[in-house]
Amino acid sequence: MKIAILDDYQNAVPGLDCYKILDGHEVKVFNTSARGVGQLAVRLARFDALVLIRERTVFPAALLNRLPNLKLISQTGKVSGHVDVAAATARGIAIAEGVGSPLAPAELTWALIMAASRKIVPYANNLREGAWQTASVNPRLNGLGRVLHGRTLGLWSYGKIGKLVAGYGKAFGMNVVVWGSEASRAQAVADGFTAAPSRAALFAEADVLSLHLRLADATRGIVTAGDLARMKPDALFVNTSRAELVAEGALEEALRRGCPGGAAVDVFASEPLGPDAALLKIPTVLATPHLGYVEQDSYEMYFRTAFENIVRFAAGEPTNILNPAALQT
Repeated sequence: MKIAILDDYQNAVPGLDCYKILDGHEVKVFNTSARGVGQLAVRLARFDALVLIRERTVFPAALLNRLPNLKLISQTGKVSGHVDVAAATARGIAIAEGVGSPLAPAELTWALIMAASRKIVPYANNLREGAWQTASVNPRLNGLGRVLHGRTLGLWSYGKIGKLVAGYGKAFGMNVVVWGSEASRAQAVADGFTAAPSRAALFAEADVLSLHLRLADATRGIVTAGDLARMKPDALFVNTSRAELVAEGALEEALRRGCPGGAAVDVFASEPLGPDAALLKIPTVLATPHLGYVEQDSYEMYFRTAFENIVRFAAGEPTNILNPAALQT
């Protein structure tokens, strides 16, 4: 099969142990993103199978209809609204889903919380410039970091990632408070944590507030300017889930107003994020380039399943197909 692996920004995939699973197939790895249906159609027209790295490229019907040779989309992780499944099915394009793990995103969430709380990045950067124990040359921002012990960690959602982060908070002596569905809150209480009495209370009481919601129509823009305005002026807002959970522009405006006092963010509405992005111009923001699942063990797991799905499809034994009707077209 002619296989394209899209959006491997770091050219990491060819160095994975699992890459050899594709031996015998013609494989092209793209390290840059193409923008627009036209560019993508020209780039991908000759391929039989595509490997998608999460949601880095969107596949609407207009694009799928211009890929005459495409038979299979092999997704790392699960499809999450970035592929028009109905259009793919109508064209006989099968979609094979993969597996995921909460470990890497949960650990990154905690790394961001610790780094932002102790101002590690600005201290380290200023040390290289010869400034000792200086977080900022701006006196207003040159404050001390602070420990997490004894403070309140607010979590919106208590799924696989949220549970891990709650455990980290407990290990660090934090008071963990959870908001979410009734079932999530009940499970959190059963696990020894506290359920927030209301959404408003979660935002008002948290010293650190971390989002762990899935993005869906019901959750798009669910965090509003009003929610953020309730946060303490020294609170930290953390988002390693999806940027679209927050109303457009609400976080930037809230940070400029000073409530919350800072943010640690790993996800953005448009990726890769350009250096002129408004969020990057706010000095109280710690931003990372969507690293939640981007680490060695996760890549080996994600791509091994994606590659195995391709090999089995090529052998006439398709597995993990999201849209089996496409196989009958």
